[in-house]
Amino acid sequence: MKKAISMLLLAIAPLAGFGATPAQEKAFVDAYRKAFEAKDEKTLHGFLYTKGADAQALEFYKMMMTSDMGGKITSIQLADLDANDRKRAQGGPGPDGRPMKFTLPPTKKLVIKSESKSANGSTSSSSEVFVAESDGKLVIPAPGLAK
Repeated sequence: MKKAISMLLLAIAPLAGFGATPAQEKAFVDAYRKAFEAKDEKTLHGFLYTKGADAQALEFYKMMMTSDMGGKITSIQLADLDANDRKRAQGGPGPDGRPMKFTLPPTKKLVIKSESKSANGSTSSSSEVFVAESDGKLVIPAPGLAK
């Protein structure tokens, strides 16, 4: 029995090291907020994981990341995936109908609520993007063609 438990723990041990630490999560959220509010397009696009990404999907992600840029973030957090999120993360049809899936499996989602004010009034928006881990850092995976 002890041998079986030891083998199980050894098998699980590598998986335990793949979760981002709370400090890494905070640094990711803080860096995203800073880039968004500073209208730093280059830094925002640097969060994207592009390996294997579909070019059309990648351009869409870049556009969406910067569409509300410069507004004031009222709330930003990394949230755990629920059952519906996990289902959406498995992929589906892209804008042109081709089957798409994420190039890295999402582990969290970044939930952003922002507000913009102008002479015409104020607007608020909310968005979510999936977040994954690559080489020990948090990234925003762009979808690629499903194979």
